[in-house]
This record gives sequence, structure tokens and C-alpha cells, in this order.
Amino acid sequence: MSGKTKVAIIGSGNIGTDLMIKIMRLSKVLEVGAFVGIDPESDGLKRAERMGVPISADGVDGLLSLPNFSEIEIVFDATSAGAHKVHDEKLRARGKTIIDLTPAAIGPYTIPPVNLEANLRAENVNMVTCGGQATIPIVAAVNRVSPVRYAEIVASIASKSAGPGTRANIDEFTETTSRAIEVVGGAEKGKAIIVLNPAEPPLIMRDTVYCLCDDADRDAIRASIEAMVAEVQSYVPGYRLKQAVQFESIGSNDPLYIPDLDCRYTGLKVTTFLEVEGAAHYLPSYAGNLDIMTSAALRTAERIIETRKPEAA
Repeated sequence: MSGKTKVAIIGSGNIGTDLMIKIMRLSKVLEVGAFVGIDPESDGLKRAERMGVPISADGVDGLLSLPNFSEIEIVFDATSAGAHKVHDEKLRARGKTIIDLTPAAIGPYTIPPVNLEANLRAENVNMVTCGGQATIPIVAAVNRVSPVRYAEIVASIASKSAGPGTRANIDEFTETTSRAIEVVGGAEKGKAIIVLNPAEPPLIMRDTVYCLCDDADRDAIRASIEAMVAEVQSYVPGYRLKQAVQFESIGSNDPLYIPDLDCRYTGLKVTTFLEVEGAAHYLPSYAGNLDIMTSAALRTAERIIETRKPEAA
């Protein structure tokens, strides 16, 4: 007996496979007890089988029928927003805790350095999106110094790192991330844009965060952002500021028009440029979007288990 908590992963694509490998290499409290998908020829299922993990190509129903299903405590869903609704109903009926890596947003939005502790006892937690995990901490960092009236994020990821699930969820990505910028980040209004960059060779994940806030101490905002970056780096080492935080005063003599709000804004514009380098557990290091998503999910699951079983920490 390993003494570790058994977890299952649904979704044998890029995100699910990266998460499986990450748990095996890094976690001291979790063990992959099952890995399921719907394509028996997927690389993820073949890898899992080679590593001795119980597998099924029959999706969530295959998971339910595995002999060791009763031993599973947490299920990660790395499929699609539409599929997650079905998975959630079946798994919660059987008492499983679910960590949702799709934009379905059935459970509370969860960004580890911002609000993880408040959601540790939820039956289903939603990891928002890769763009949300990268940028919402910055919005929250600004908001804890000065109220953010409007926040806009642009997440640029390598096209090669976006699998079928990501591509099928583009609309849900923008809607879920925009809402989470408000609910978790604290902005009065949020907007999210995702760019699938086809460049060759593939480019590392880049994120730009624009916050419009009331005028405030710039050193305090900078310090808050830098402290937040350090918190994210504790579980995503490749997360970093690309350059110094930028500030721009917007006066009443030249207000900024915001089409989404149909208003003219005056105050302080804070611009933060980020990049996320992946740990290359599955895809190459340019796939920071995978790394920050799976790392956030891993951190969340470990904290849930530590809360249930303090001795596991």
C-alpha cells in the first residue's frame, strides 16, 4: 500500500496525459488509480497502460465499471464542457469529488493563490481556463490595492499545444474566463481573448493583462503583482513577468473610450506582460498553457486531500 490517495483522470488528450505524468513525478499524496478516454488508440491511454495504470476507452462509464472505482476519491475531468455536465452528474451521485479542467463552470471558479482555501470542501471545483489561471492572479493583485473597474486579458498559446478539446471550447473559454475575471479577480467588468498562434517553431505562452483602476500608489501595485507572481511560481516554476509592470495615467483631457462599457474612463492603466514556460512533462516547454492548468489542478487536489487528511501533508 502506497498510502497515497487514488485519483482518476477522464480525458486522454494533451491535458489529461500531462496531468497523469505530473502526478506520477511530483505528487507525494496522490496516485493515479485510473486513466480513461474514448479513443483506444490515443497516445495517453497507451502511455498509461505501459506505466501500469488501469485504463478504459469507454469514457466515464468505463471508469464506473473498473474494479477499483470504489477506491477513487477525486476525479479530474479533462474532456470538454459539454461532456463534463454528464460526468458531473454520474460522479457526484457516487460521492466523488470532481476537479473540472473544462470551462463548464458547474462548480466554483478556483484560482489557487486567490481563492483555493475557500473552495476546498466543494464537491466540484472549476479550474477556469489556462488563460484564467495565468492572468486572474494579476487582476486580483491589482484589485487588492485599488478597485479594478475593467480588466482585459489576451492569452496567446501555440497552436500545437491546443488539442481537440481546447479547440471545441473556444467560446466557453472566453465566456468562462471573462466571468472569472470578475468573480475571482474582483474586476467590475472583465473581457478575455485567446489567440492560437500558428508560428513555427511554436512560441511560448504569452499573456497580457490590462487593468483600469482608480489612481493609487504605483509601488504598492507593483509590489502586490510581484508577490502574486511569486505565489504562482511556487507551483508553476515557469511563470514569470516578461518585463516590468507598466503604468499610464489617463486624465480627463484625454479619456479612454471602452466600447464594452460604452463609457470614457479616467484613472490608472496597469499593464502586465507574462510568459509561461512549461515543465515539458508531456509536450515541449512552449506548452505553458498545459502546465499552468495541470499544475493548478494538482495543487488543488493536494490541498483538498491535506484538508481531509492532515497527516498526508
